[in-house]
Amino acid sequence: MGNAKYISGVIFDNTLDKRSYLCDLPIIKYLAHHERLEFSSAVTFFVGENGTGKSTLLEAIAVSYGFNAEGGTKNFNFATKKTHSELFEHISLVRREYARDGFFLRAESLYNVATNIEELEKRRGFLPPLVNSYGGVSLHNQSHGESFLSIVQNRFGGKGLYILDEPEAALSPMRLLTLMAEIDRLVKQDSQFIIATHSPMLMALPNSEILEFSQDGINRVCYRDTEHYQTTKSFLDNPERMLHYLLQDND
Repeated sequence: MGNAKYISGVIFDNTLDKRSYLCDLPIIKYLAHHERLEFSSAVTFFVGENGTGKSTLLEAIAVSYGFNAEGGTKNFNFATKKTHSELFEHISLVRREYARDGFFLRAESLYNVATNIEELEKRRGFLPPLVNSYGGVSLHNQSHGESFLSIVQNRFGGKGLYILDEPEAALSPMRLLTLMAEIDRLVKQDSQFIIATHSPMLMALPNSEILEFSQDGINRVCYRDTEHYQTTKSFLDNPERMLHYLLQDND
């Protein structure tokens, strides 16, 4: 899938207030020591346990790039509730080329994005309906997964930077396969993706790089070496055995 096209790295300025809760996150401890995180592929996955800082860093990258914190393009400026961290103020992005398109897509705040699109629609007057850029059907009139994929399939135009936060929260396994095909299509149209995920299916995408976040920092890992893959495989190989040990204390 080639090299990172638009953002090739993140530099941490190490001026974060030491009293900030962010300093307890493994990702901040890593950046404070290494100062720089580099991306080497057109598709980069952030993976790891909850609380390691994957989504926090992803959000900071998106906001630093100019995207709205709750999602959307650079033209979205709504805020349902300001919850994003200050990390974006302490990083700088190593940029290579100019992306003609871009979108920050968060499964958890997709409802807010859909609502904002409808509010913008009401203000456009005689301009072409904004919903046409999202498949021609209101995102609110589709399921969570349908609206998520509708944005990817209709709004993502290629030659863009696309940042996705836990897309598997919105998608069934079959729809995840569809998303993987769409990512491949868009990468072939000179796009770059940075994705935080827990999905062992999604991170199997060929030629992607996987950055595994842990208490020990960040490591580049092969797909089959990820804890997500190993745990899921162990369960699917013998669910009865794993459930027996997991639930035996509940008898």
